Amino acid sequence: MPKVLIADSLSPRAVDIFKARGVEVDVKTGLAPADLAQIIGEYDGLAVRSATKVTKDIIAAATKLTVIGRAGIGVDTVDVPAATARGIVVMNTPFGNSITTAEHAIAMMMALARQIPAADRSTQAGKWEKSRFMGVELTGKTLGIIGCGNIGAIVADRAKGLKMKVIAYDPFLSAERAVDLGVEKVELADLLPRADFITIHTPMTPETKGLIDAKALATCKKGVRIVNCARGGLIVEEDLLAALDSGHVAGAALDVFAVEPAKENALFGRETLIATPHLGASTTEAQENVALQIAEQMSDFLLTGAVSNAVNMPSVTAEEAPKLKPYLELAGLMGRFAGQVFAEALTQITIEYLGDAATINTRPVTAAMLAGVLAPSLEAVNMVSAPAIAKERGIKLAETKRGEEADYQTLVRLTVESAEGAKTISGTLIAHSKPRVVEIQGVSLEASVGKHMLYLRNRDVPGMIGKVGAALGDAGVNIANFHLGRAAAGGEAILLAETDEPVAASVVSGLKALDGVVKVVALTF
Repeated sequence: MPKVLIADSLSPRAVDIFKARGVEVDVKTGLAPADLAQIIGEYDGLAVRSATKVTKDIIAAATKLTVIGRAGIGVDTVDVPAATARGIVVMNTPFGNSITTAEHAIAMMMALARQIPAADRSTQAGKWEKSRFMGVELTGKTLGIIGCGNIGAIVADRAKGLKMKVIAYDPFLSAERAVDLGVEKVELADLLPRADFITIHTPMTPETKGLIDAKALATCKKGVRIVNCARGGLIVEEDLLAALDSGHVAGAALDVFAVEPAKENALFGRETLIATPHLGASTTEAQENVALQIAEQMSDFLLTGAVSNAVNMPSVTAEEAPKLKPYLELAGLMGRFAGQVFAEALTQITIEYLGDAATINTRPVTAAMLAGVLAPSLEAVNMVSAPAIAKERGIKLAETKRGEEADYQTLVRLTVESAEGAKTISGTLIAHSKPRVVEIQGVSLEASVGKHMLYLRNRDVPGMIGKVGAALGDAGVNIANFHLGRAAAGGEAILLAETDEPVAASVVSGLKALDGVVKVVALTF
């Protein structure tokens, strides 16, 4: 009988599920790291929330552990690379607390509009300062939603019920999905000066870190009110502090902070700030949902080998794994390439399996491709959640198979469509296991993919290779591999280079400024 340790406080019903399914379970919460390390070797599964830190040392001591279940979306308290290296599956529950977080954002917005916390403190102090707390109505106001995924869409629905006008910025929000939600899709530069209230629901990525800084705040409407129940680092706190002190921002409601637990913060003490201790997912219903989900998922894995919502492995059977492994790697690389180079509001994704690729179980490969496309812009996306996220965002998915292919024995082609048209990337396997990119936007080339890559599209003119090489050399960037292709002489050419180190943004800017260059993207895989 498999044995699970519940190391954080979960609903008692989770224990009931484990036992009913035939899994032995112990509940030992509040363990010190040394104590957890001492006993973890007895267990096949570990269920946690956010209190327990599953470090590399804990994982090293977990000699029997095969699955870690996080009752919630974030897995930042789990050393996922260490778990993966030990063959331990890490699961989460990505959709269990969406409604709760969205409702908290709405509550924060209402509290801002009517200055409820400050009015409460004043009244309980016996002051009765009725004329001091002049609020604003939400009806008729414009709400700007930054990040209109699962949580943002729920916020939009609730805000429309409050008779607010809703505008949304999200690079992955299609025009069709925006119509379905009843929101106006806009660019961030349009949202900031129009919104009376702004609420943020985007994941933390390199692109979104510090998204709301002094420059962004300066373009906001004077008197704007800002809500953040997503991630603390999305707002530059020093810049928000200055905007609050100047009165340009009328108020801010924050559930998250750059450093947590936020027992000290320069923003604290200001009457125009409302702060809560990361309560977005803290309702009885949400905690019940994620606890029951993780108990079901872990039981399924321990008893049948089924994998759901894993963040570090595909959902495939043991028999399929050896054959699918190279295709999953190829699909992930192609998807991440498209997600970084073709980062627009996608309307459709088409995946073609040609030759030998048409004979495999393509569902996990398609899921890996979708996860790759979405990963550069989304947090906590995996093979299981990617199809649902794509559907939620109105991205249509098409898959075709064809048993014959003239040029390659096996080929996978990805086509992404947006308002800017269709763009393609194709890949194959060399020696049945080594991924290669063989086509990009109609240009043939054969390229291996490394950790750091530079993609450059340019007019096919003499001297371009020398200019690019010189720019990289001047920046101290060493080229490991160099691949070229062109559709026709004098047309457009593509350069794909693997580098030993990341290409800095300043170098990318310099390359973009070169005469003849059409597009430059520094890629990370």
